[in-house]
Amino acid sequence: MARRKSTQQPSTPAASLAPVTPRACVIGGGIGGLALAIRLQASGQATVLVEAREQVGGLIRSWQRDGFTFDAGPGALPDPAALRDLWSLTGEDLADDLPLLEVAPAWRCNWPDGTVLDLPADAAQLARLAPQDLPGYEEFVQWCAASRSDAWQRLAEQAQGSPLAALEAIGPLVRHQGWRSPAGLAAHFVKSEKLREALAFQALLSGANPFGSSALGLLGQIPAGLGPAWWPEGGIGRLAQVLAERFQKLGGELRLHDPVVRVHTVGNRVTEIECASGWRSAVTLAASNADVVHTYRDLLRGTQRGPAMARSLVEKRFSPSAFTVHFGLEGTWPGIPHRMALFGPRFAGLIDDIFTHGVLPQDMMILLSHPSLTDPGLAPPGKSVLSATVPVANLAKLPIDWDTVGPVLQRRVLKEVGRRLVPDIEDRIITAFHTTPRDLALDFNAWSGAGWGLEASPLQSGPLRPHHRDGKLANLYLVGAGTHPGAGLAAVLAGAKATARLIVETKR
Repeated sequence: MARRKSTQQPSTPAASLAPVTPRACVIGGGIGGLALAIRLQASGQATVLVEAREQVGGLIRSWQRDGFTFDAGPGALPDPAALRDLWSLTGEDLADDLPLLEVAPAWRCNWPDGTVLDLPADAAQLARLAPQDLPGYEEFVQWCAASRSDAWQRLAEQAQGSPLAALEAIGPLVRHQGWRSPAGLAAHFVKSEKLREALAFQALLSGANPFGSSALGLLGQIPAGLGPAWWPEGGIGRLAQVLAERFQKLGGELRLHDPVVRVHTVGNRVTEIECASGWRSAVTLAASNADVVHTYRDLLRGTQRGPAMARSLVEKRFSPSAFTVHFGLEGTWPGIPHRMALFGPRFAGLIDDIFTHGVLPQDMMILLSHPSLTDPGLAPPGKSVLSATVPVANLAKLPIDWDTVGPVLQRRVLKEVGRRLVPDIEDRIITAFHTTPRDLALDFNAWSGAGWGLEASPLQSGPLRPHHRDGKLANLYLVGAGTHPGAGLAAVLAGAKATARLIVETKR
């Protein structure tokens, strides 16, 4: 008997279907992912952003406890220009959606012997601390002004991956002493050890070693013109919310609380994104803002490229991590500025312990944030919100039981803050909790609990860092701390601009 010919078309695997409306998918709603999604949507590229958690922001996140708003993320914005740029793409103004409050001083540095220095420093302070360094500090200010646009901004917004890009980086690096470390640059300009520490420590804000990274990285952390820093009214978490609203206003699709579990490929192209809920979408391109090891090891596990790239990545050096205590206090503290760097008795040795030896030292450096001074609405009336961050080694270098160590270290941190700033702190604490490197690993798939992804070392920067476009999968892109120029708010915003430009140029 002859087989009857079917009139039905054979089913086509979902992974091979072209999307009905060609669209991009951004994986991860951190600041880099949000900025890239906004740029793509504003350029006319239909985009869906998929975020694993219930709120966008990535490592920038917020908690509401006992009437307090606690934020994780940068203690202030060094330069809002890159954020304003995301609104000017369509002729609008960031200020209409998010008021920014001035933070001055940008930092107050405090040492155990009681020495205090505000940044930016004025002549009177310098005359008391290091009068011989007045000319050198002025030279440092001039270096910042000359290097910001011609070196840092220019290189940070440059897409990596071509020999031409590597060659073009040589000139700015040479002209602006990019071969020096932050500590080396500070030592070149000034002699006072305390002033050197004050000028170099901000490299830590992007997870970089002040003694082992390029001094140009400082410019992503120092306010433009060495002026004030800025704070988004409502908290740093509000910044992420406003970026998400901006993306949706432009017509983008935001998918929350649905982690991507698989990036499907056919040949050398990404074809489909699959989420934990079972949601699947064919895409014309994908850009990952997720942890770079997680992207290749887990999301691309079914490909040749994924496991091979993951094996290469885990052999690299990763940034340190952070232990943060969030606490609410009874009373207001106008004498404690918005941001303080509480130096310990050591600086170079402490940095070496964190980056090289992987030990938890008895002394510590505390980066203290007091946002309710600038933004009183973050705390109930008559109360204050603070957080104290201690740089620590990542889990690969310091594999300790943080469930046991965390409460002990929290008590040590609060005791030190009390000793130096709030003598009766134990009687004033209303609520307190902490986050550890283990939380970063579990909540964000951060490899080794690293707080800033790959370390920004000379051999892991620029063209030696994972490129904005994958070298094998033609329509897979990276954005965020794992790619060039690295971690920190200014850096990931610059990187998103570079990735967006590369995507738009590739489409032409």
